[in-house]
Amino acid sequence: MDRTAYSLVATDLDGTLLRGDDTVSDRSLAALARVAGAGARHLVVTGRPAPRVRPLLDRLGCTGLAVCGQGAQVYDAGAHRMLWSVTLDRELAETALGKIEAEVGQVHAAVDQDGVDGLTLIEPDYLMPHPTLPAVRVERRAQLWSTPISKVLLRHPELTDDELAATARAVVGSLATVTMSGPGTVELQPCGITKATGLALAAEHLGLERRRTIAFGDMPNDIPMFQWAAHGVAMAGAHPELKAVADEVTTTNEDDGVAVVLERIFGTS
Repeated sequence: MDRTAYSLVATDLDGTLLRGDDTVSDRSLAALARVAGAGARHLVVTGRPAPRVRPLLDRLGCTGLAVCGQGAQVYDAGAHRMLWSVTLDRELAETALGKIEAEVGQVHAAVDQDGVDGLTLIEPDYLMPHPTLPAVRVERRAQLWSTPISKVLLRHPELTDDELAATARAVVGSLATVTMSGPGTVELQPCGITKATGLALAAEHLGLERRRTIAFGDMPNDIPMFQWAAHGVAMAGAHPELKAVADEVTTTNEDDGVAVVLERIFGTS
């Protein structure tokens, strides 16, 4: 594969670039350094909101753009500001949540607040899928809607993620976009907003083309990004829905699957 074919490398974080302990391996860091050395750009494209990504961007040495919040935020790490962001209407979110609960019974909810310093607020019975990420527990659901939000996160005590996501899509309609971004992570985000919309905005700002973009991911929320990019690479442990649309499958995130492909494209020295 010609290393000049790609000028933009877009990587998901959880289950993709990150190992299970939230670290990036030395091999992956070296591969990303070779991407930069070849004149290409690396963009993080993640479901995590900007405040939950900032420490990791610092570790990666990223001072440019990152696509956060499932595409609802394009964050400038160097300037510590949002280049672009869109919020989920709180009344629509509350209505969507009510429609879902009318079908499946009580769900446990959380929200990511908008902004570079927004908090993650969680209901009393909501369990964070990533216990390492900070969250503030509130006493009542009404407190989730206290300030503008970028998305709602949902968990059900009995249904699988696939079952919950399927029901949510069936009843929410145009109130919000439903995504599944990882184990225990079904989300509602602004209607029409996906990782692809955020990635397209960031690429346009940087003067980069979709036909020269390679993307890496592991969950159904990465499907729009794969459809936008020229080449989509799913991790070995990826959700079957993503593997079905991927151009290739690499090794797992624990086995440096991103680096394996980047080394093939950009070389090892």
